Amino acid sequence: MRKSRIECGGIRLPIYSVNTLVIGSGAAALNAASCLFKYGQKDIAIVTDNWGGGTSNNAGSDKQTYYKLSLLGDLPDSPFEMAKDLFKGGCMHGDIALCEAQNSVLAFYNLVNLGVPFPHDQYGGYVGYKTDHDPRGRATSAGPLTSHLMFECLAEDVRIKGINIFNQHEVISLLTETINGEKHVIGAIALNKDKLDSESFGFVVFNAVNVILGTGGPAGIYKTSVYPESQLGSSGLALEVGAIGNNLTESQYGLASIKFRWNLSGSYQQVIPRYVSTDRDGKKKHEFLNNYFPDMGRLVTAIFLKGYQWPFDPRKVNNYGSSLIDILVYQETVVKKRKVYLDFTRNPGGGGKLEDFSFKLLDKEAYAYLKKSGVLFGTPIERLKKMNQPAVDLYKSHNIDLTKEYLEIAVCAQHNNGGIKGNIWWESNIKHLFPVGEVNGTHGIYRPGGSALNSGQVGSKRAALFISKRYKKEPLDEEDFKSSAEAQIKSKFEFAQQKIDPHAADRKSIHSARSEIQERMSTYGAFIRDPEKIKGVIAEAWDLYSRLKEKNKVPSARELPGAFRDLDLCLIHAMYLEAIGEYLEKGGQSRGSYLVMDPGGKKPCKELDDKWKFHLNKKDSFVNKNILEIYIDKNLNIKKQWVKIKPIPQEETWFENVWKKYMKDNIIK
Repeated sequence: MRKSRIECGGIRLPIYSVNTLVIGSGAAALNAASCLFKYGQKDIAIVTDNWGGGTSNNAGSDKQTYYKLSLLGDLPDSPFEMAKDLFKGGCMHGDIALCEAQNSVLAFYNLVNLGVPFPHDQYGGYVGYKTDHDPRGRATSAGPLTSHLMFECLAEDVRIKGINIFNQHEVISLLTETINGEKHVIGAIALNKDKLDSESFGFVVFNAVNVILGTGGPAGIYKTSVYPESQLGSSGLALEVGAIGNNLTESQYGLASIKFRWNLSGSYQQVIPRYVSTDRDGKKKHEFLNNYFPDMGRLVTAIFLKGYQWPFDPRKVNNYGSSLIDILVYQETVVKKRKVYLDFTRNPGGGGKLEDFSFKLLDKEAYAYLKKSGVLFGTPIERLKKMNQPAVDLYKSHNIDLTKEYLEIAVCAQHNNGGIKGNIWWESNIKHLFPVGEVNGTHGIYRPGGSALNSGQVGSKRAALFISKRYKKEPLDEEDFKSSAEAQIKSKFEFAQQKIDPHAADRKSIHSARSEIQERMSTYGAFIRDPEKIKGVIAEAWDLYSRLKEKNKVPSARELPGAFRDLDLCLIHAMYLEAIGEYLEKGGQSRGSYLVMDPGGKKPCKELDDKWKFHLNKKDSFVNKNILEIYIDKNLNIKKQWVKIKPIPQEETWFENVWKKYMKDNIIK
């Protein structure tokens, strides 16, 4: 890494020149840096606004899942079978599915070798279980904190390797140039948050051959969210320079606690807690699910199945399915403005309409599971302690005692399945820009639980391999870089200058803008979507973006990171709403993890109002056979295109032929 100074607009700014700049400090970003180093490319720098502040280090569930090829027992499995299961989830290109499957074992064992404590038996076999949308028991887990443990092990590996880290640096822009008609990324601009009061506002310039973007999902665009509060997302950096977004319509939503943000899947539901609703003051308490389910057996079976089928899924709403619970929680919290809690201290009550709780009322699958787990007794908290004590301890460590108190919940944004488009080496349409992890939109509609962690490790490894083989040249010398980037740097610096007005209001403007973004997305762009309202809110989103760019001021440079964050989030939410609007215009109906209101459809259950009518997408519908791509062109117009889903490639499996290509270095292309 070279360090020097660059003069721009009369201000001298620090400039760091590296082969590869890694933006972010989550599991995918750190794995990219680690793999680059291992493959021989050691001219690397990691830049992050808050070391360890992302989803990887701060999220989990009752038993956070990592999805990989089956590695134990006599159940037959193969990478091609795994690719087929990833692919059939819908709107996932077949070549990406094959890459994620073929490389899953390599990525998994890399984590094992780094020290992530995935469980194995006495013979060294890594045990597995079934997760949602998984037919073969490929899932494994290191406990509630799987991704946190991944972060810790990868962070330690990065430390041992001595990779350069720029902490407290907020990246505010990517730098690009066009070569032979193709746009290339050539670096980035960041704000050093420790030097915001300086003459340069903390501006730092990075001159890089490659940029790996590992900043996670766009958590900051949602009000009701289970993402850690420290995770906001930065995909607007890529969208702003023309990177293609795909599947931006597809996110996952599920039940989560909100006092401490945590996913309530698995054993939290399988122990069958009581669902309680109160008014805003904690009064007028009642078990609201009883008003909609016809009998206790179907009610408690639906609660149990929330563990297996945790994210909201419109296919699991009818016939009193598990996802009807999400709609009923939403109606209580959003429509009726009440509060909803899980109560682990008591079993669900009948109270007149329904009979009293009994294990014998469960369906065969639920009863057999609880019997095999040895928990056909007691209260939900007693069952949870027997099945998964760490799940209880986790809340206790955050001052929530499930043995004594109710747990407030909501239907929250949980994961983004769409994102920035990448090829089989995770390179975007912007050359040398590699989105990895959740920011990359590889996941399709119905991904198996835990496959995102696999995707992040596989994608970052493949990006590193490609860079080390094909993009290993030295960064531009400072004069050539200045020639290509000076105008962009100057424009961004002048924009920052214009943002600062000592007479401006305080930070309320930043909080107000972010609140508007989050309120709009949680109301119109989350798991309940209304085609009649979407056009109006798209216009409102772009109006806010214009106001933030042209009129919004901050009183000092201390507020610049927040102002740039708001712009990034505002652009993201406008593009996501554009994608949702386009999807609905093409006849898209309910699928994945969202419900589209349709007066011509059917009600989830007879006890709900007609406004809840909906249709499921037909399997052969246009929107299911094509993937929506959206981007900003060079004239700043929003472009949308639908592309056919690529099938799974038929691989060359004859050893002699593959060996010949490998020896001639014709594999990585």
